[in-house]
Amino acid sequence: MVRFDVTRYGARGDGVTIDSPAINRAIEAAAAAGGGTVRLPAGTFASYSVRLRSNVILQLDRGATLLAAAPRDGAGFDHPGRGAGNAYQDFGHSHWRAALIWGEDLDHIGIAGPGRIDGAALVREMGPDSPPGTGDKAIALRLCRDVDIRDVTIVRGGHLAILPTGVDRLTIHNVTIDTVRDGINVDCCRDVRISGCTVNTHGDDAIVLKSSYALGRARTTERVTITGTTVSGYDPGTRLDGTRQRALPAAPDGDGPTGRIKLGTESTGGFRDIMVSGVVFERCRGLALETVDGGVLEDVTVQGVTMREVSNAPIFLRLGARLRGPAPRRPGRLRRITISDVTVDGADPRYPSTIAGLPGHPVEDVRLSGLRVRMRGGLSMTHAAGQPAELVNPFFFAEPAPRRPYAVPERARAYPEPSMFGVLPAWAFYVRHATGLRCDDVEIRFSEPDTRPAIVLDDVHCAQFRRLRLSTAGAPAFALRGVTGFALRDLDTTR
Repeated sequence: MVRFDVTRYGARGDGVTIDSPAINRAIEAAAAAGGGTVRLPAGTFASYSVRLRSNVILQLDRGATLLAAAPRDGAGFDHPGRGAGNAYQDFGHSHWRAALIWGEDLDHIGIAGPGRIDGAALVREMGPDSPPGTGDKAIALRLCRDVDIRDVTIVRGGHLAILPTGVDRLTIHNVTIDTVRDGINVDCCRDVRISGCTVNTHGDDAIVLKSSYALGRARTTERVTITGTTVSGYDPGTRLDGTRQRALPAAPDGDGPTGRIKLGTESTGGFRDIMVSGVVFERCRGLALETVDGGVLEDVTVQGVTMREVSNAPIFLRLGARLRGPAPRRPGRLRRITISDVTVDGADPRYPSTIAGLPGHPVEDVRLSGLRVRMRGGLSMTHAAGQPAELVNPFFFAEPAPRRPYAVPERARAYPEPSMFGVLPAWAFYVRHATGLRCDDVEIRFSEPDTRPAIVLDDVHCAQFRRLRLSTAGAPAFALRGVTGFALRDLDTTR
C-alpha cells in the first residue's frame, strides 16, 4: 500500500503549528490515488479536525502524537453538522464532525498505532450553543463499513473517545484509552469485535453499547464481541502512568467510579447476539444490561469475568420504560441472558446483583452459573427501610426515598442505575418482575455480617436454585413475595 508522509505535505510536528491542513492534504492525495496509508512520523502534530476518506489508513508511528489544539484566531474544529434532527438523544451522540478525527459514509478505513491521540483541547460536553470551533470527541464515525482501529493510545478523549454510529464490520484491537468520560461508545453498529483493549474512565462508561435514535431510525446493535479486555475507573490518567490512583471517590453523578461495560441506556433499537468474555473490571461499577426505550435486548452471553472493587451491583439487569423515542411508546423485552464463571471481590453492600423488570413486563430466561461473589457487607434492614441520605444517589431521585421495608420504588421512567432503587432489602440478589430464572453453582459471601435477607424474590415465576452457597448472619436466605414455581436444591449457609 502506498504511504503518504504528512511532512511532505507541510506538517511540522512541532506541537505549535496547526498541522491538520497538511494532514488533510495527505489524506486527499491518498484517496485520489485509490487508497493508501497516511503516516505521522515521530513528533507532536497540533491539529483540528482530521477528515478520513475511504480506503485510507491513518497511521501514527511510535513517538507520534496527534494533539487536539485549542481553537484560536477564528480557527478550530469542524462545525458539528446538522445531526439527527430529533430530540431523542443528547447533542454529543447525534453530531459527529466536531471531532479530532471523523468520517461519514466511508468504506475500508483504519486508524493504526503505535502512536498517541491526545484530545487535550476537547471538551467534556458540547451543545448547539457551544462556541464555534469547539471539539468534543477524539474519533467519530457515522455510517461507515469495514473499519479497523488498532494499537493506538487515546488520552483525554473529550465526551467520547471513540463513537462509531451505524458502523458495520468494526474491529477495535489493542487500544488503550485513559480519559474522563466514555471510552468506546458503540451505537447502532453490527459485526463488531473489541479485543485486547484497556479502557479507564472514572467519570463515565468504559465500553458501552447503545442503540439510539441518532440515525433518525431505530437500528439494532448486534453481533458484538468484547474479549480479553480490562475496564476500570481509576482517576483519569493514572491507569496509563501505572499509579492507579483513587483520590476521586465518586463519578459526577454521585455514585462510585464508573468505568464498566454497559448495554444501554439509549436502547430504542435494542441489542442482539452479544458476547462478553475474558474481561476484568477494576475499581468500577459492575456489568449493566439495560433496555428502557422500547428495544429488545436478547441473546447475551457473559463468561469468564473478574471484578475487583465493584462500586455498585456486580450484575444489573433492567427492563424499564423511559421510552425515549418516537411512538409507539411501549416497554421492550429483556430475555435469554446467560452469565457464567464470574468472580467478584469487594462489591458495594448497598446494591446486590439486581434483576428488575416492570409489572406485566418481566425479565425473561436468565441463567446464572459459576458465580463467586464477595460483598463487603455490614448493613441491615434498618438501612434499607430508612434510606439514609448519604447512601442514596441524589442525581437520580426526584421522589422521596421509601420509608418502610420492601417499599422498593418501581421508577419505571427513571434513568437506570443500581442506585435508582435506594439501598435494597437484600444483600446478595434482588429480583423483581422476572420469569424463568435459573441459578446453578453460585457462592455469595460477605466480608462483614449483613442481616438483610440474602435473596429477595418479588413477583418472580419459575425460579430454580441449585448448589447455592451463602453467608449467614441470622437472617433468612430467601424472602419471597408473589413467587410461583420456586425450587431450591442443595443450599449451604455455613461460613
